[in-house]
Amino acid sequence: MRHRYLVCYDIADPKRLKAVFKKVQGFGDPIQFSVFKCDLSRAEKALMIGALTELVNTRTDRVMIVRLGPVDGRSDDQVEFLGSPLMSWERQRVVIV
Repeated sequence: MRHRYLVCYDIADPKRLKAVFKKVQGFGDPIQFSVFKCDLSRAEKALMIGALTELVNTRTDRVMIVRLGPVDGRSDDQVEFLGSPLMSWERQRVVIV
């Protein structure tokens, strides 16, 4: 079962910040600066955490991972926006023919 996660981070070093951004982008979609929506299986979440653990400095950086619930459940109802997010919260489906 896939769950939706909100992944947020504060990274002190610009070089690490860029690396963390690229890594998290591989697992989800940016919705604000340093905030991502990630729909992950248990294995994908473990892979993401392992990859981030190698990048962050735990003395100066912080990553927050919040489970919002099953992707097919009420997870979309758990987040509200004031103003316009960087991208739509809803995943856009693309059909390739």
